[in-house]
Amino acid sequence: MKSSARKAKPTKFQAIPVGASSSTHPARDTKLAPALDTPRHILFYKPYGVLSQFSDRDGRGHPTLALYIPYPDLYPAGRLDRDSEGLLLLTCDGRLQHRLTDPRYGHRRTYWVQVERVPSEDALAALRSGVVIQGVRTRPCEVRLLESEPPVPPRNPPIRYRKSVPTAWLEMTLREGRNRQVRRMTAAVGHPTLRLIRVAIGDWRLEGLAPGQWREIHLDGTRRKSGTSDAGLQKIRA
Repeated sequence: MKSSARKAKPTKFQAIPVGASSSTHPARDTKLAPALDTPRHILFYKPYGVLSQFSDRDGRGHPTLALYIPYPDLYPAGRLDRDSEGLLLLTCDGRLQHRLTDPRYGHRRTYWVQVERVPSEDALAALRSGVVIQGVRTRPCEVRLLESEPPVPPRNPPIRYRKSVPTAWLEMTLREGRNRQVRRMTAAVGHPTLRLIRVAIGDWRLEGLAPGQWREIHLDGTRRKSGTSDAGLQKIRA
């Protein structure tokens, strides 16, 4: 049965190959990074499979932020699960980190979500109004069905496709960040998440970054440093 859900065009996103920008540079030894040279705020495109921390505390050999970012004094303001991708903000500003992670402030987080099958308008309405997860209803959120696949880099490894099951892309904007919330929300309405990419945190967006790349930002919107770590990319590809 053909879905009556209204589709929207995805926001323009320029996916660039890693290393294409002349401003990128190889990773440096984090132990040698001078304290005065440490940026205050960084936007990072976290690749699939990378932990949102600088150490593998469980010792399972998972790649960490240390393979990409030579500034261990920065801390993620919020996190992305290992199997999620996209925008991560790192900062040395404790007040900013608290404001971005405290649920009382309800800052916006926007995701592109690939799901199994095309959601109906009823399913989209349920997501918008809130679904019950572990006995607690989620807050109302913004959800729209994208009319085409957004221009995102291929994932390594790719998602598991089934020829008999179509997929669709949603854009979801939440103001809370419970554990694996987006995945649990789409599963609750019968559309498991296949791929999850965070494309915005408030007004900060992913445009201009490729997986593994980062850039420094200032609260006035100016930019200074940018870079990528070839070592981290090689480990992910292996």
